[in-house]
Amino acid sequence: MDLDKAIQGRKSVRHFAAKKPSWKDILECIDATRYAPMAGNIFPLKFIVVDDKATIQKLSEASQQEFIATAPYVVVVCTDPTLVLNAYPDFAIKFCRQQAGAAIENFLLKLEEKSLKTCWIGYFVESLIMQALDIPSTMTVEAIFPIGLEAKKPGTARKERTKIDINRILFFDKWGNRRMKDIKKLDV
Repeated sequence: MDLDKAIQGRKSVRHFAAKKPSWKDILECIDATRYAPMAGNIFPLKFIVVDDKATIQKLSEASQQEFIATAPYVVVVCTDPTLVLNAYPDFAIKFCRQQAGAAIENFLLKLEEKSLKTCWIGYFVESLIMQALDIPSTMTVEAIFPIGLEAKKPGTARKERTKIDINRILFFDKWGNRRMKDIKKLDV
């Protein structure tokens, strides 16, 4: 799949088909996270793939988002800050968040390539997630991802997503400067 197509085609999906995708495809998507940049080449992420319906229901309740319970799989992403704390005591938490974000983006793009759909869930009661999955207290739950094949909700058409114009978010050399310096032609 073309990278631009994957980036632009990725979307959050909250309606999943009853058909269960291959868990092996999900493992390939998790494998893509290993290629994200990591401070000191320390990989603090851990993944839990959940397919037990009762456990998925608990995760849905901990997130207060009912649609999660309809997904055939949920992937929970955690970080172990103690691994990074040893190398970077002043920046470990910040680095873990940055590294999780980079790895998760790889994960999302690989899901898109595999035609698997998800929605990045960052709102949840962490203690309930940790309890449901027996996650050690030293870990941090970064996000959860219900995963499945997209089901079109009957009678609804998905409206086109609008993205912010690049000119509203881009500056050159300093804050507020919206113009690049003129580039002089080089005489050869």
